[in-house]
Amino acid sequence: MAVAIAIAVTWVSVITVLIAHQPDPGVDSPGKLREDLTAALNEHDVEALSELIDYPPASAGDFAKSYIDTLTGRGVHDVTVKFAPDDLSPTSATVSGKLGDGSAFGYPVAVAVKDKLWLVSFTPPLP
Repeated sequence: MAVAIAIAVTWVSVITVLIAHQPDPGVDSPGKLREDLTAALNEHDVEALSELIDYPPASAGDFAKSYIDTLTGRGVHDVTVKFAPDDLSPTSATVSGKLGDGSAFGYPVAVAVKDKLWLVSFTPPLP
């Protein structure tokens, strides 16, 4: 019984340390945000997207998976990301591309800076 308790305590300690040492989401520049977001959306990369979004950490992976599943289901490709009002200090971005049927889509998303890390916030509906 003591061995089982010791294993459980060790396991909880290891998980706590790993969670506490996870880096904050975001990247260090707007250019890197645009580059990484474009790649994540074009490659349908759940993990990469979850590291770029302003979303509660406990739910970011689930949100990113749902988002990428929707993009995949709609056949999204040729995604581009353009910042506004400028590339050096953006406050919003337009995500655009093509759907599987060849039609174009585009929608705005908010860009935020938290603790000097650049993130994107997917507040509008999916394409």
